[in-house]
Amino acid sequence: MIPPLAASLDPVAMIRPRRRIEGFSAILLPFLTNGEVDWPGFASHVRRTVQAGLGPAVNMDTGFANFINDATRRRALVITRAECAGRSYVAGAFVGDEPGAAFDFETYARQLEMIQQHAGTPVIFQSYGLTQQSDDAIIAAYARLGTVSERFVGFEIGTMFAPFGKIYSLEVYRGLMSVKQCIGAKHSSLSRVLEWQRIALRDETRPDFRVFTGNDLAIDMVMYGSDYLLGLSTFAPDVFAKRDAAWLAGDPAFYELNDLLQYLGFLAFRPPVPAYKHSAAMFLKLRGWIGCDDTHPMSAKRPDSDREILADIVKRLPS
Repeated sequence: MIPPLAASLDPVAMIRPRRRIEGFSAILLPFLTNGEVDWPGFASHVRRTVQAGLGPAVNMDTGFANFINDATRRRALVITRAECAGRSYVAGAFVGDEPGAAFDFETYARQLEMIQQHAGTPVIFQSYGLTQQSDDAIIAAYARLGTVSERFVGFEIGTMFAPFGKIYSLEVYRGLMSVKQCIGAKHSSLSRVLEWQRIALRDETRPDFRVFTGNDLAIDMVMYGSDYLLGLSTFAPDVFAKRDAAWLAGDPAFYELNDLLQYLGFLAFRPPVPAYKHSAAMFLKLRGWIGCDDTHPMSAKRPDSDREILADIVKRLPS
């Protein structure tokens, strides 16, 4: 058994000044008023993200992974590959199932193949069939996925984001790191302590393993050794890139940029958390980056009154 790490953690000592941060931004899939995907808007947003210096993450929760079909996923991959022009990107491998379902290796394998055919690195979404297994079976499932993927990113997601999600024990996390094809894992518990524990375990066990924070309520986790794969960064990939550059340079501007982005994060990621995608659409429209702030018809919505607050934040963004 791995002993609890919380009591021995010293977050102040974990701070890593002037570290180069690797950032992936979960791309919003924008929609038109008729309910169809705004593909030109999507392509422009991927391009903007790449130009800012962040890696696109497509077909993630921000891309409505649990609502879209394979044809939509494939088109997103084709566009992203073209816009990346050789730069690395990641994409969600989503398997929809029901409580009590068995682990569906074949469907996962097809998703992995589709992503790799388009030069992407898969991010393994959890499913009921994956997370409802025993700890040993979960680790074995990731190892089996490694037989059909040269490299992939794991993904822990809390139930505030998705009902099929599960935050693994540290024993399972250590097992995940033992799978050589798994190059890192996105952690979306919204808990600093749980993420600090993973950073400490990573440093002790496999230093090249990437802990990608998915904590949109604590985006300064990059100060402690996390990289990021965030939905919040889709609102302002340009500002995230400036923040990251400031940290690398030891520039105090990091803190003011981080404060503004975190203020946006607390507003956008309040309950119900999935409605952050509507916040993102409203914000991007206010920035003039997309023409419509509608989202997927099945997605949660924010009140119209949010636009005034978001517009004020847009005014505060650095030029």
